[in-house]
Amino acid sequence: MLVEDVRPAHYAALKRLVDFKLIAKSKLRFAHEALFGVGAGCFEQILAGTTCKVTTLNGQHDPLFGGINPEPIEQNYARSQAFLRQHPHDLCLVTDGDADRVGGMDGRGKYLTTHELICLLLRHFIVNRQGRGRVVKALTTTSMVDKICAAHGLEMVETGVGFKYICAEMLKGEVLLGAEESGGIGFPGHIPERDGIAAGLMLLEMLATERVPLNKLIGGLEKEFGPHRYGRIDTHFPLEKRAALMDHLKQNPPDKLLRSPVADVKSFDGVKFIAQNSSWLMLRGSGTEPILRIYAEAKSGAEAQRLLKLG
Repeated sequence: MLVEDVRPAHYAALKRLVDFKLIAKSKLRFAHEALFGVGAGCFEQILAGTTCKVTTLNGQHDPLFGGINPEPIEQNYARSQAFLRQHPHDLCLVTDGDADRVGGMDGRGKYLTTHELICLLLRHFIVNRQGRGRVVKALTTTSMVDKICAAHGLEMVETGVGFKYICAEMLKGEVLLGAEESGGIGFPGHIPERDGIAAGLMLLEMLATERVPLNKLIGGLEKEFGPHRYGRIDTHFPLEKRAALMDHLKQNPPDKLLRSPVADVKSFDGVKFIAQNSSWLMLRGSGTEPILRIYAEAKSGAEAQRLLKLG
């Protein structure tokens, strides 16, 4: 059996993708929560010999992932949040078990949603990199992406849930960024697939370019486009009843969501109700399990929870 280490080629491609010289001299001090997955050690190897200081957390390669499901979600960050409160950094990057998705925390352990990271990178590509092109997002991704695209005159394409649909759009060309709610992000000039290490390096490039704290950048987005608070619940639901439920939802949309009239209904993957004020509620069945996922976004956490309850 031939075994080949493809990491050197991957690292070389990543260094061409980002402004590596800028990152190398940035003196950024960041942590990497590897969630016991294959991403452990990657940032240390890529940035060896630079001015950056990398602290890898939960970097042991563990087939049981420390007893967690290694997704970039807040409930998996308890160990590293405690560390960051004691040892502040500029940023904490998170990669999932196979390191194709990215999550994050600020330097003191405050959870950052994948939606916030996606919007930060989209702004970076438009404002700092002066990029143009179509922006592709999955249905369950924040509507702040829509507002950023509208403000900068960019076409936005919305796909079903699953990065394969974003990949198909990327292969058509002229895509600035592709992103999904679960933390998968794809970049032009790279593979037409999500890459958590690439996304992490892009966030470092953004910080090296901006030279202001991460939370200030997020505050700037909210000041310009308004607050967006997201929630999701997964509930058991029989597979054999799903088709009837989806038909019922399509034929009986609510008149309003939280007092705002429903302006659009999208039903090409589950059913998504979108209000005039950009709040939305979506119901969608898992592709493989008897699970119904309910997603919502509104301008406050309390309103997002009310939408989830309605769902």
